[in-house]
Amino acid sequence: MGDAAAQPENAKVLHLVRHAQGVHNVAGAKDHSALMSPEYFDAQLSPLGCQQVQDLRNYVVSSGILGKIQLVITSPLSRTMETAVRVFDTKPNRASVHNGGEAEVGLLDDFRLCIMLQGLHPCDKRRTVTEYRSLYPDIESDVDVMWTPDVRETFEEVAARGLKFMSWLWTRPEKEIAIVCHDRFLQYTLEALTNDCQPSLRAEVSAQFKNCELRSLITENERVVSCLGKFLPSDSAN
Repeated sequence: MGDAAAQPENAKVLHLVRHAQGVHNVAGAKDHSALMSPEYFDAQLSPLGCQQVQDLRNYVVSSGILGKIQLVITSPLSRTMETAVRVFDTKPNRASVHNGGEAEVGLLDDFRLCIMLQGLHPCDKRRTVTEYRSLYPDIESDVDVMWTPDVRETFEEVAARGLKFMSWLWTRPEKEIAIVCHDRFLQYTLEALTNDCQPSLRAEVSAQFKNCELRSLITENERVVSCLGKFLPSDSAN
């Protein structure tokens, strides 16, 4: 994998990760309408998801990636936060943006690194801060003000939100950053971000992410330059 220190001054290495398998993924694969069930509100990781997290943790440790990451950002849902903390965080039960030193997990609710499309599905609505605080004490916004029960975001709205996030990300001083979120957010953002890339690179970078897949990219001048590599735990599911 790439060394951020060896990259040009204006380059960043982004380690993009889709959350590990959630219980809603299992149910939705059998019957898509299950995603409408309140039973899967802020869905937790499945037993397979927990194993995927351990596989990815072993990989980022053995490959040396963990020691290079300066910032970890996660969407504010249980399945992404648990994936981020168990894979990347060197200090569990922390939730703050960290500048330099050991990476800690940061929640970015404003940009809602959240889901395929925001709204409608209970599995994509987060809990209140009161419920989260025992594990993630630095969360600030109490209720989920962005989720709606009857309207789902369009693909274009997701991509626009993703590009806004990327613009913010490139203002950060860190050179190597991990981002843990959701497949369609990643896919639609990367499709929009790589419009002017070679078709082969665009196809490689913006393909749908599987559960707990890690995809490492070199970016420069707000553009994707190359894909450094990928990791996919065994038995990963869409």
